[in-house]
Formats: sequence, C-alpha cells, structure tokens
Amino acid sequence: MRAGHQGTGPGAITPDGCAVELYSRLPVGDEPEVIAGAVPAGAHILELGSGVGRMTHPLLERGYTVTAVDESPDMLERVRGARTICSPIEKLDLGERFDAVLLASFLVHTGDEEVRRGLLRTCARHLADGGCVLIQREGEDHHTNVPRERVDPSGFTVRIVSSEPVGDGTNSVRAEYDFPDAAWTQTFRARPLTKGEFEAALGEVGLRVDAYLTEDRVWVKAVMVEGG
Repeated sequence: MRAGHQGTGPGAITPDGCAVELYSRLPVGDEPEVIAGAVPAGAHILELGSGVGRMTHPLLERGYTVTAVDESPDMLERVRGARTICSPIEKLDLGERFDAVLLASFLVHTGDEEVRRGLLRTCARHLADGGCVLIQREGEDHHTNVPRERVDPSGFTVRIVSSEPVGDGTNSVRAEYDFPDAAWTQTFRARPLTKGEFEAALGEVGLRVDAYLTEDRVWVKAVMVEGG
C-alpha cells in the first residue's frame, strides 16, 4: 500500500486503496464526451491510471487508439482492446510520444508533491508536438462539502465521509461505496490545489493551461509552453 492509502471490501485492492471489483461496477459518466470534444478523431491516447478500462473502452468505441497504463495488474486484466502497460505512472518512460495524454481520477491531487511532479513530467515527456494533456481536477468544494453522498440511478450509494487535514497541506479522505450486495471503502491522501497552485504545478514541467473544458474547471486541456 502507498502511505496513507487503504481499502476494504471484496476482491483485490490496489496500492492506492482502489478495489478492482468496485471499479468494474462503476458506470462511466460524461468523461468520454469531454475527451472527444478536445482530442481529434483517430488520435493515439496515452491513458495514465486506466484502472479497469472504465474510460478506455468508450474511447476505443469512438475510434481512438489507447495505450492504457496502470500500476495494478489486477486492474489491467479487465482492459480489453487496448495495449496495456503495468507501471507506476511517475516512473513511466516509453520513449514514445502521443497525440494526447490523459491524467484523470484526480491523480494530480496526490498528497505526495514529488509523485505529482513525476506524474506531470510523465505527461510532458510523452506528448507529441501539437498534442495536449487532459487533466481531471477536484471540484472546488471537494474537501469542504463533506460529508456528502450521491445515490446513483443504477442503485448504489457513494459517500465522501470525511476529509481531514494530516499536515503539510494534505488531507486524508475516506470514501464509502454501498451496493445492494457488497460494500467497499477507500482512504487516500489528497492535496487540495487552488487554480493558481495547479497552474504553477503545470508550469514546473513546461505545461500551461490551454482551456478549462468544463464550467466547473474540473477538466483541463494543457499544452507545452512554446519554446519549452
């Protein structure tokens, strides 16, 4: 387990506390539409932190070529139709460049600042000329609107039970997922980032915001700084 991360519930649990069976059940939202609106048709996407392929599979259906990266072999076993690579994201160096790099699931908010820098360096070094990085940020009330819960139309409930400071600007977040036949929990470390802090983190690795793709500024399109 990564420090500060844990998970409970049926099936395999990944190093960051994610349950493979849980993520196999979670529906995809509007993320594929957001991505398709920013990435040209037929592009080759490097998906960092693909998990079980919740977004991979809809992107493949839209005609994209996807290379899916995850540090969990149990997650990657569920991915179909994409090239898969098992590796921690921050250590990945394929010697290849891609039309688009995808860093979703709020990974940019990892509690470890050096890991975050590693994630963003991986994005930058795999980006082709003229390509883009798509990043999913936390919502601006992600750590203040707690506890909160949402009942999904398919019949399960997800709760963010708490977000407690643990020092050095990092919070410990606890999430619960209740299905009629099973329940899971995940505890993880997350670092809230203001818009300015986020943009500064991009600048550290030679990236800049090209556009905020959604009204809530959760989805971001970043590009290389000119001359970088």
